[in-house]
Amino acid sequence: MKITSAEFKKGLTGEDDILFEEIPQVAFIGRSNVGKSSVINSLVERRDLAHSSPRPGRTKEVNFFLINKSFYLVDLPGYGYAEGSWEKRDALIQLIHWYLQHPEANIRKVVLIVDAKVGLTDNDRNMLALLEQHKRRIVVVANKTDKLKPNDLKKSLAAIQSEIENHKLIPYSAEKKIGVGLLTDEIQRKEKTI
Repeated sequence: MKITSAEFKKGLTGEDDILFEEIPQVAFIGRSNVGKSSVINSLVERRDLAHSSPRPGRTKEVNFFLINKSFYLVDLPGYGYAEGSWEKRDALIQLIHWYLQHPEANIRKVVLIVDAKVGLTDNDRNMLALLEQHKRRIVVVANKTDKLKPNDLKKSLAAIQSEIENHKLIPYSAEKKIGVGLLTDEIQRKEKTI
């Protein structure tokens, strides 16, 4: 299913009524500079929905975008690096953890974005462990696949898949629009309840 509408609703730094709505939420998380904003913008076919910056750590709120008037795409701050004091960095980490662990947030899935060339970093592994601990449904996106030669890409994807085990892995390139359809289908697919 194609994404036909996307609008910014609000940015959160704490409790808000939007968290308690029945509209499902799909959260996007990744380390700073992994291309999270570019992935989001490529999905909605807009250059400026999520603001990207050459300086890592620009996103400082939990940003809610209403997609197809049916679910929220939630853009979380990047982890692993942010300009500013340790206090500001710690505040961003606390904000990420607060949202992902929020008992009332209707989080349908979490899209964890990693760098296809770099593979999982320690920060990525820590985030994956946190998401698993809280029993979140996880989709892993290996972004920047266009930066690798085919053979290197194959090895990198195999290494990532072995680390994330049974979680779905989607090879992606925001720049070349590779994987857009797969990810669009995945974030809109409703899981069967047991």
